[in-house]
Amino acid sequence: MAKTSVVKLRKLAGNDLAELCDAADAAILDGGGFGWLAPPNRDVMESYWRGVMLVPERTLIVGRLDGVIAGSVQLSRPPRNNEARAHAAIVSTFFLAPWARGHGIANGLLGACEELARKEGYTVVNLDVRETQTRAIQIFEARGYHRLGVDPKYARVGGHYVAGIFFQKDL
Repeated sequence: MAKTSVVKLRKLAGNDLAELCDAADAAILDGGGFGWLAPPNRDVMESYWRGVMLVPERTLIVGRLDGVIAGSVQLSRPPRNNEARAHAAIVSTFFLAPWARGHGIANGLLGACEELARKEGYTVVNLDVRETQTRAIQIFEARGYHRLGVDPKYARVGGHYVAGIFFQKDL
């Protein structure tokens, strides 16, 4: 039986950076990238994850399969000067490497992100996703997210527009 865990990553240690990069690359190649359509050079990907760890308004939560990072989600808080949106956090960079699917990690990642948002006093979480990411959409809807709207020109993939779906969940 595979062992899974979901934890808030406070710092990059050991193989964390390499595992994050490998899992993100696999997800991007499978069409589940968080903005990237093809994996960037390794130094770009490493810089991205190092940067995430430096932003105080972001919390990185990772899912592990047998101790190896297999996916992530981030909770992003609104800037302090946006008092009108201080109630709403953003769920972003949600992905799971294809080799780790079917173990409940994706559901655990979202659950941990939502629980952190709730604990910090947020009453709403928002997220957006390309319409082609059907498994992610199924997970969001199963967890009680409702569709707010569609942007028909959300992304360009292979020279064609792909719609994006915006979701919200009350906590």
